[in-house]
Amino acid sequence: MPLPKELMAGRKTTKRLYLIPVLSKALDILELLQAENQPMTLEAIHRQTRISKTTVYRVLKTFVHRGYLSQSPDGMYRQVTRPKKMRFGFAGQSADMPFSNEVTESLRDAAASVGVDLMVLDNRYDGPTALKNADEFVRSKVDLVIEFQVEQEVAPMIGDRIAAANIPLIAIDIPHPHATYFGVDNYRVGIEAGQTLAAFAKANWEGTVQWVLGLDLQEAGPLVQSRITGAFEGVRSGIPELPVESFVRIDGRGMRDKSKKLVSDFLQRHPKDKHILIAAATDSSALGAVEAVRELKREKHVAIVGQDCIAEVISEMKKDKSPLIGSVSHEAGSYGPSLIHLGLSLLRGQTVPPYNYVAHKMVTRESLLAVE
Repeated sequence: MPLPKELMAGRKTTKRLYLIPVLSKALDILELLQAENQPMTLEAIHRQTRISKTTVYRVLKTFVHRGYLSQSPDGMYRQVTRPKKMRFGFAGQSADMPFSNEVTESLRDAAASVGVDLMVLDNRYDGPTALKNADEFVRSKVDLVIEFQVEQEVAPMIGDRIAAANIPLIAIDIPHPHATYFGVDNYRVGIEAGQTLAAFAKANWEGTVQWVLGLDLQEAGPLVQSRITGAFEGVRSGIPELPVESFVRIDGRGMRDKSKKLVSDFLQRHPKDKHILIAAATDSSALGAVEAVRELKREKHVAIVGQDCIAEVISEMKKDKSPLIGSVSHEAGSYGPSLIHLGLSLLRGQTVPPYNYVAHKMVTRESLLAVE
């Protein structure tokens, strides 16, 4: 028995609700190119599909961007053999570290924009965990690994395991054997931090400095430690008469609580000293130093510069009379697109530099206020 017209109309309406018109048009265009199996112009596709030229143009550009079509210099489009979807493995430094999280989000967005699957694991600021994650990437047969971990001692083991699986490796900030380096120029960002501290001392303390503390990150190895080496050189360039005994390195491990304790202990051992510069290897260390200084009411006596320019540091710098006078931004938002581009270049067999440096910039209280 035929269905009543009202039910038939309702059924048609229901079916139409599940269709996505622009997706249907995109598939019409792709199926046309498959059927013709030869290069076609935008005009020919528009004519045969009767889809608006603007829509055809945007669909074609999307297919080219995602690798389903190619476009020749004369504007002809053809279907290409679709390669398997790339899968990258990313081991983040720690979900508890703000800068690491910013890098992770940047990478997720960049991978999604080009159609790369991203497998994300957390190294938890721990060497054994980073080794387990490297093994997991090998078992999962990812196409490329991006490693962000802090312990130099496990770097050779990670590099060896990834290389044995014939998987390309990119290492962020800390060099790994068999890996392409990506990150900041550690010595140069240190220099700029030190120069900022020296300029502050000259402008506010007539160049008188009693101590220059470097909150180091020893387990990361010499390259990351060069942030503090550079900071000391930056201070010396501005205040060359400082004796070598004024410079003290202490290992804050890049962590907030440890740095707070170390700085607090130092300040309590030197209760009368009034001109102290602190260069921190990370913003987490810098924030720990700020807490120690504030609790001991020594804000007038200390100036601090960090590295990474995380959101909490920006808020802190805006506070009146904060001892945190600056941080070098490593431009975390640029990591994702650059890492994806670098990874794809490696997989395509293109020649890439062994060291790939990201842009950085010094951010101070004055520069923040200037843009408000």
